Amino acid sequence: MDNFLTIKDNSETEIVVKKSKFIANLIRVQSREDAEKEVKKIKKQYFDARHNCIAYRVLEDGNVIERFSDDGEPSGTAGQPMLNILQKNNLVNVLIVVTRYFGGILLGTGGLVRAYSDSLLKAIKEDELLEITMGNECEVTLEYSNFENFKYYCKINNINIKDTIYTEEIVCKIEMEEEKKDKILRDYELKNINLLKIKELCKKYIEKSIEK
Repeated sequence: MDNFLTIKDNSETEIVVKKSKFIANLIRVQSREDAEKEVKKIKKQYFDARHNCIAYRVLEDGNVIERFSDDGEPSGTAGQPMLNILQKNNLVNVLIVVTRYFGGILLGTGGLVRAYSDSLLKAIKEDELLEITMGNECEVTLEYSNFENFKYYCKINNINIKDTIYTEEIVCKIEMEEEKKDKILRDYELKNINLLKIKELCKKYIEKSIEK
């Protein structure tokens, strides 16, 4: 999987539909194990709720693993609609748990689908999304006198300075998208930037904020 979206921070939102309260916890996770641990925590927190419906998508070994549960709601009215929304929005490494406190008025299957879907959509809207894409990590070495210019170069080229070590020279670990790696290597060879050396370290997923 070359790219996907995820959330920056965990969030909690709430809607009320015909006196039933729906509490949506949108949580960033890294694995099935993470997701299942968070589900247990939410169920423990809202132990007195009638339903804690879930859906999640996580990336493991290059494959997207998916799971959903209606947790006692009529089949297909909660977990599957929420999973469909995660799929449609290309959201991965995300868990949604929507807790329902029953308000005494039946919503019907259509009403339930809308309520659980709206709960998740509100949570997504109020969170900040990140784009996760396959990129590269490199290590550069440069003189102190060139550091400010290098920081500016990274800023205008969307290159993230992940770590900086100050010794006799400055050593930075940087991460960037593939095309940015090609550019910095080319600029280094053409001496358009003043680096003492640059070394490719590894391919990795990198993240950047996006506008919704």
